[in-house]
Order: sequence, then structure tokens, then C-alpha cells
Amino acid sequence: MIRVAVIGAGHWGPNLIRNFHNRERSEVAWVVDRDATRLAQVRSRFAEVQTSGEADEAFADPAVDAVVIATPARTHHGLTKAALERGKHVLVEKPIATSVEHGAELCTLAEHAGRVLAVGHVFLYNPGVQRVKRYLEAGDLGRVYYVSMVRTNLGPIRTDVDAAWDLASHDVAIVNYWLDAEPIGVSAIGGTWINDGIADAVFATFRYRDNVFVNLHVSWLNPRKSRDITVVGERRMLTFDDMNLGEPVRVYDKHVTDDRTPGYVDSFASFRASVREGDITIPRVALGEPLKAECEDFLDCIGRGTPPRSGGREGLAVVRALDALQRSVRHHGREEPL
Repeated sequence: MIRVAVIGAGHWGPNLIRNFHNRERSEVAWVVDRDATRLAQVRSRFAEVQTSGEADEAFADPAVDAVVIATPARTHHGLTKAALERGKHVLVEKPIATSVEHGAELCTLAEHAGRVLAVGHVFLYNPGVQRVKRYLEAGDLGRVYYVSMVRTNLGPIRTDVDAAWDLASHDVAIVNYWLDAEPIGVSAIGGTWINDGIADAVFATFRYRDNVFVNLHVSWLNPRKSRDITVVGERRMLTFDDMNLGEPVRVYDKHVTDDRTPGYVDSFASFRASVREGDITIPRVALGEPLKAECEDFLDCIGRGTPPRSGGREGLAVVRALDALQRSVRHHGREEPL
């Protein structure tokens, strides 16, 4: 039985408590939050769980094996570092940190301590995202040309990080996972209207190896909730719509074939684009709770000593991309290298 301390009982915390307090493989021993009302709600539902307003109390408990951190992004580095230094395994919500230096420090600390460090990029555990990964690994789409990603909604509006750190972190994690690569450059612009210095909408283009482009539009200031991705390949194309729970993935047997033929009277070469319009395939994607799969993976890694699908190094790669994105925004869209 793995005993867990959950730090943060706000918006996402209750879902983590529910998944880890299963009494089969793990149980929640501590819940920590600065809000007394939230702690009272936890005690009313889980009388056996200890509560505190300070994380140090939970970290000092030798019976605690793992710490799960669901607090504002600016606190992730300090809390994760303190937990690792106490010898705990850690699952920290994304982003792993708000700077490259802090993220790298946490990765090194976890490796030296021999502890599991997982980052809550929950979409990597989404069955639809995993299905797309299998298509790409099998080469069913051929060479990937570009990926278009849209993630918008009206709220929740954050004050600790901007829309890129809150929303684009999901998409960067997904495309890094799909392409098994990190971007090599990014250009981006952001718009700030609600809170000074915090971008409400960001438009970015990442450049990956082999001339693959990834375009992102993220916003928490949009009338329509959208989680839509299009992958355009040499032989096929596909879409992933996370809002469509029944049919999230569609594969289009469509592509363009270049047909270059000699000119009629001289060396001029004519160009004709032949468009193939094939079938649309809707694969069956098993339903499942990505967060549960993420929590199970974390517990498996603790038990087996194996790295998680979304580990510290994967989380650090996302932070590197977002750091470069912010540099580009500050320089009005200039491409920044990673």
C-alpha cells in the first residue's frame, strides 16, 4: 500500500484524492491546503485522512511514500524540491516549474535520489492521443507535414501564469510525444486584455526537425470550447477532437500527388496537383479516464522503478518550449531557438 500526501485541495485536488484513495494500491494519508474551508470539506468526507495547512508536516511523516502536488504553478518548484529532498516520490501537476533552470534542478535531484518524478501532462494518457501515436509510429500517415492545434474556452482566467503556460503546455506535450522530438524554434505573439502582463490568447508556430510545423492557438477568452487537432501527412490526414467522446479520431484517406509532365513545345514543365479523395475511417477508441491512467502509471513506476510516460525530462522539454515561446512574444514574434 503506497501512502500519498496530496498538496492542494482546490480545483484539481479532489480528483487526485479520489484516484489515490482507492484502498487497493494506495491511500491518501495527508491533504494539505491553506484554505481551512477546503480542509473541513476533506475531513467531512474522509475522516481518516490527516489535514494541515503546511506541507512540511506531511513531508516529515516517514510513512508517506509519495507526494502529489496540485497547487499554483509558481509553487511547483519549491514544493517538489522539498518533497524530493525528504525522499518522496513526486507527481506534480504541469508545468514542472516556471523556469528551465528550476525544472532541470528537479530532474537532477530526482535522478540522484532515485525517486520517481512524474509531471501531470494528463493528455498523454488519453486513449485518443495514444491511438494517434500508434498511427504515427506505424507510418500510416507517411511523412508528417504539419500539425494544427486549437485549445480555447471562456475561462478559467488565471493570474499566476498566462494562457500559454496554462493551455499550450498540453499541446506541446502531446506533439512532443507524437513526434518523439522537441521543437527547434518558435515564433509567437500574445494578446493581453484582462490582467496586465498575462496573455489571454497566444498564437504560436513551432518548428520541428524534418521541416514539420506545429501551429497553436490557445485562449481562455473565446466563446467556444474547442480541443481540436489536425495532423496533415504525406499519405493520409487525421483529426483529433477531444470534445467528441464517442468518435475522437478520424482518419482521412486524402493526399496530394504531384504530377510533373513535359511542356508542349519547349522545356517548360507543367504542374498538376492531383487530389485523392478516399474514405474516412473512424477507429473505435476505448473510453477511459486519463487521470486514473496517469495515477496508475505513477504507482506502477514506484513499484517497478521504471520511468513514467510523462516524467521530469518530458516535463522539462515542455518548459523549454514555453520559455522560448515567451521570449518570442517579448520580441514581437521573432523566431527563438530552443
